[in-house]
Amino acid sequence: MTRSLDPAGLQELFDRVTSVAGEDARAHPGDSHGRQPVHTVYLPADRFSAGTVAEMGAEALRLLDAHAATPATFAAAFGIPRTLTEAVCQRVGAKLRTEPVEDLRVDFEDGYGVRDDASEDEHAVAAAIVVAEALAGGTATPFVGLRVKSFCDGLQQRSVRTLDVFLTALLERTEGRLPGRFAVTFPKIVAPEHVAAFAEVCARLEQALGLAVGVLRFELQVETPQSIVDRQGRLALPALVGAGDGRVSAAHFGVFDYTAACGLLPDEQRSTHPACDFARHVMQTTLAGTGVRLSDGSTNVVPAGDTSAAVHAAWQAHSAGVRHSWVHGFYQGWDLHPAHLPSRYATVYAILLDGLDEALARVRAWSAQSAAAGVLDEPATVRALLAHVRRAVDCGAILEAEALDRAGIDPAVLRPNPGVV
Repeated sequence: MTRSLDPAGLQELFDRVTSVAGEDARAHPGDSHGRQPVHTVYLPADRFSAGTVAEMGAEALRLLDAHAATPATFAAAFGIPRTLTEAVCQRVGAKLRTEPVEDLRVDFEDGYGVRDDASEDEHAVAAAIVVAEALAGGTATPFVGLRVKSFCDGLQQRSVRTLDVFLTALLERTEGRLPGRFAVTFPKIVAPEHVAAFAEVCARLEQALGLAVGVLRFELQVETPQSIVDRQGRLALPALVGAGDGRVSAAHFGVFDYTAACGLLPDEQRSTHPACDFARHVMQTTLAGTGVRLSDGSTNVVPAGDTSAAVHAAWQAHSAGVRHSWVHGFYQGWDLHPAHLPSRYATVYAILLDGLDEALARVRAWSAQSAAAGVLDEPATVRALLAHVRRAVDCGAILEAEALDRAGIDPAVLRPNPGVV
C-alpha cells in the first residue's frame, strides 16, 4: 500500500492531539453517577432543632390533607395530568412521611442574619449536636451541611469561626467521622481569591481535625454578576472552580441576590426571569462535564394564609418554577417553607413519571440492540435516559426493582462507573 505522508513525520502532530485530549479529559471527568437530591432545604440556625425536619413533613402533609384532598384538587393544585394523579399523590404522601427533606442546609447567612459572636457560637454548637444525634439515631437527612457567611461582606472571620465551631462540635460527638454527604455552601462570591482562601481554610481544618485530605468540599453560590462575568469580561466560573483546588462539588444559583444586583425591580426578581436564564445557561455551559453539579435557586412565594386559594396560589407559582428549572436542565433547587415540599415532590414526580415509560422502553430496546422503541439511540442519549431513570429511583418516584424489571437491565447498567455507557 502506497502512502503520501510519512507516519514518522506525523508523530509530533499526533502527540499534540493526545496531549490536548488528556488535558480535556482531566478538566472534564464527566458527571457523577451518585445520587443528587432534588432540593436543598435551608433552615435558619436559630430555628433548627431535632424535630424540625419531621415537623416540616407533618405540616406539608397537613396542607395536602386540608387543600388537596381529592384527585381533582390535587391535579389542579400542582398542574399535573389527571392520568398521573393517583400515582403521584400516593408517592408524595409516602415521601413526606418517610423522607420529607433530602438535603438539609443549616443557614448562618441571610436567613440567619448577623448576631453577636456568643450567640452564633451557641447556635453552631447546638446545630452540630442535632446533626450528630440524628446521625447516631438513623434519622439524619440523606445530605446535610451548613451555609456560612460571605467573605465579600467583610465577615470572613465570623464565617470561618462558625465552620470551625460547628465541625469541632460535630466531630467530638461522632468519633471524628464526617457525614458521608456533607457540604458547605460558600455564598456571594466576587473573586477567585475568596474561593482559594476558603479552600485553604478547609485544608487547615482537615489537618487540625484529623480528617482525610480533600474530604471537606463546598458549593459555590452563584449570586453575583461577578460569578458569571469577571472584571476582565471573561466567564468567571472556570477560574472560581479552579481556585477551589478540587473541593468545589456544586454551583447553586441565588435568584434574589443576583437579580437585585442586576438592577431588576422587586416584582421581576423571580427564577423564571430571562436574566436568570442567562446566568443558568452560562453555569450549564461552563461546568458541563466537570463533575460540578448544578442547583437552581428558590421562590419567595409562600401561602398568604391557610385557605385553599392562598395555598394553591403558592403551590402553582412554585410548581411553575420547578418545571422551568427542569426544562433548562437544573434538577435541584432550594426550598424554604413546608408548603414548598408538596409542590416540589408533586412536580418532580409528575415530570419523571410522565416520561418514564418511554425512557424505560428505549433503555430496554438499547440493551437488546433492538429498534422496538422506534428510535435508534446514540450512547449520549442512552446516558440521559439512564439518568432519568436514576433520578426517578433516587427521589422515590419509582422503586429500583420495578425500574430494573421494566427496563430489563442489570443493576450495573443503571448505576455504572464513569465511562461505562
